[in-house]
Amino acid sequence: MTRYGPVQVQIAVRNGTIVSASAIQYPNTDPHDARINNQAVPLLNAAAVQAQSADIDTISGATYTSQGYLASLQSAIDQVHR
Repeated sequence: MTRYGPVQVQIAVRNGTIVSASAIQYPNTDPHDARINNQAVPLLNAAAVQAQSADIDTISGATYTSQGYLASLQSAIDQVHR
């Protein structure tokens, strides 16, 4: 949960490798949030696959979404490793 709403990330893992990451929920009802997050979320998704972890940089201008994304991504990764 972020200051502006929830962020939920879903990952697909094949043979221990993250093959896709998708933010399936993020703040986008406000036009300002939608504009920012429509640019930031694809970058975060790509960075997660590239890094194969939640150790990725936040996106400038989308700090709250980035922080929520990282927390949800780490939770998804932790669930895979249970």
